[in-house]
Amino acid sequence: MPLATETLGFAPVLSDYQQTWDMQKRYHEEVLAGDRESTVLYLEHSPVYTAGKRTEAADLPADGTEVIDVDRGGKITWHGPGQLVAYFIYRLNDPKDVRLFVSQLEDAMITLLAEYGLEATTVDGRAGVWLLGDGIRRDRKVGAIGIRIHEGVTMHGLALNCSNDLGAYENIIACGITDADTTSISAEIGRTVTPEDTAGRLDEILQETITA
Repeated sequence: MPLATETLGFAPVLSDYQQTWDMQKRYHEEVLAGDRESTVLYLEHSPVYTAGKRTEAADLPADGTEVIDVDRGGKITWHGPGQLVAYFIYRLNDPKDVRLFVSQLEDAMITLLAEYGLEATTVDGRAGVWLLGDGIRRDRKVGAIGIRIHEGVTMHGLALNCSNDLGAYENIIACGITDADTTSISAEIGRTVTPEDTAGRLDEILQETITA
């Protein structure tokens, strides 16, 4: 099913999380009503921590930094400059086949990362996309996924670390995982790759990948 695409802007244009979430809710109602086709939004957020339904107190910032509670799956994560975010307001062909949709989002990121020479993969029991440890470095998460499905239409989506400052993750237990790290495309390949650099190609891959 083709996805309509909207680009909300890339740095220095940053999207406020609450405003974008409200936009998703409005689009969700329109897709449900048949007034809008399935749509994906591409953007970079202003810095923000968001906590999914499975977030525990121990995962939260120790310094009291504000966290926005959201209705997606997963635990706490960070969004901000240098991270490509794609939100899917997408009507599933089979509302029961959530795993297929998530797998297709993961596959799209893996395909994109391969074009940068990165051998990414999935890890059993952990959502998102990873670079596996090599005996010196631990497993590193480079792409996150968190979605919500209501009446067969998705919200939220994926976040791909492109050129963001990884220090933001040091203040939380990202995704509730203590035995792995986070990374970005730029950190891995040694040159700057921005969300704007990757968005167009990721959209091409997604348009070919998503059939759920």
